[in-house]
Amino acid sequence: MSFANLLTQEQVEKIHDASLEILEETGLKVRYEPARELFKKHGCKVEEERVKFPRAVVENYRKLVPSSFTFHARDPKFDKTIPQDSPVIVTASSAPDIIDPLTGQERRAESKDIARIAHLINELPGYDIFSISTLADDAPADQFTISRLYPSIKYCLKPIRVTTTDMKDTRNVMEMAYMVAGGEEAYKKHPFLTHHYCPVVSPLTMDNLSTENVMFFAQQGLPVYPTIVPNAGLTSPMSMAGTLVQGNAEFLSALLLMQMTREGTPTIYATLGTVADMRSGAYTSGAIECGMLHMAFAQLARFYNVPAGGYVGLTNAKLNDAQSGYETGMSGIAGLLGGMDMFNIGGLIDALKTFDFGKAVIDDEIAQMMKRMKRGVSFSDDDLGISLIKEIGPGGSFITAKHTTSRMKTEAVMTKIADRDARSIWEKKGATDTYAKAMAKAKDLMTKNTTPLISPEVDSALRAKFPGLVSGELTVIG
Repeated sequence: MSFANLLTQEQVEKIHDASLEILEETGLKVRYEPARELFKKHGCKVEEERVKFPRAVVENYRKLVPSSFTFHARDPKFDKTIPQDSPVIVTASSAPDIIDPLTGQERRAESKDIARIAHLINELPGYDIFSISTLADDAPADQFTISRLYPSIKYCLKPIRVTTTDMKDTRNVMEMAYMVAGGEEAYKKHPFLTHHYCPVVSPLTMDNLSTENVMFFAQQGLPVYPTIVPNAGLTSPMSMAGTLVQGNAEFLSALLLMQMTREGTPTIYATLGTVADMRSGAYTSGAIECGMLHMAFAQLARFYNVPAGGYVGLTNAKLNDAQSGYETGMSGIAGLLGGMDMFNIGGLIDALKTFDFGKAVIDDEIAQMMKRMKRGVSFSDDDLGISLIKEIGPGGSFITAKHTTSRMKTEAVMTKIADRDARSIWEKKGATDTYAKAMAKAKDLMTKNTTPLISPEVDSALRAKFPGLVSGELTVIG
């Protein structure tokens, strides 16, 4: 598949050159002292908390990044490597709230919801990676992340993306992962967690805890990548070109942090670039400009020969309404055509604040359509069908041809949520709208294959290791 370029090659190179100028002359404020020491050791200029990156240093270290990134799963059949397996579809993550599947009302998300969502993502074919969709309001104070990870591991075999807070939190997460894998050595042979952070806070500031975690996982040789989140008008210039320059400089600084920690560490050029609605300062993750910025960042990723991804296909809508559909569809397809490899697209509404089960099911069907588009058009002699067209001839029908029956389930996406029946048939079936069909499917999936995906022995060991751990049980949606 060829890609749609939003920028010319000259513009890509102009952004790259401008980013190098920003890094060399302005630099970043780096709060984490070991990171400053690392940068200084590798040729950067350090004055108190300010670090400046000479062009030659940037150019040297950016070329050390591998051209691919692998998400490992507990079941290797779910492993995904980008760009060759792209697009990989990842749930959007860490929403504090959820639309209750029984009452339809918004409330704080809890660990029981994560168990349900993990199971749903494990069952829906369009999703490749489970980035834990919500927070857990019932988590004990000292078990914030493991209260989210535990139900995820119990009900999802696909790769899991996780973010930790401090190093104590990180150690707890890794201890849980080692126990599930059968030991630290076994885990490191096939690490089924991918770690994700935002070490660079726009504008041009590298924080403490996320930076420490990125360095830790890079040192360990475990999967980790950063996301860059400039917001035009608030944390970056109120122009897409200026936001691209600053965001690219921030990505390069994170790339250098990882390569200086451990040369050859894989990463993803991952972004959530937005243009603020300056009437209110609203965070516009559903805006078309978000899709445009991702198209441009994907071009920059190709310039650096690294995979591209990010939070795109999102919505500011509060319901699964027309706004939700067109915002997700327009920016999602923009990212796909622009060459993104990874899409954090699934399940959230209201600018990443709220998870909705029906939205997750609808996004699964959108994901299948995106994958079909990426697969493109086959031009084999058989697919060209010249001899078949001659055989059927003018006025004939292709409906009973073997060529048709052998392709009817693969050439087109067989939608289950989008309705294609005539109105009369749709009415006889109950005149159900899209959201109602999606919720019915979600509830149906909640009744199937609900056995935990860790053994009772491992489960007991985890509960003994972490006293007071949330139950993590999947309760059926009524």
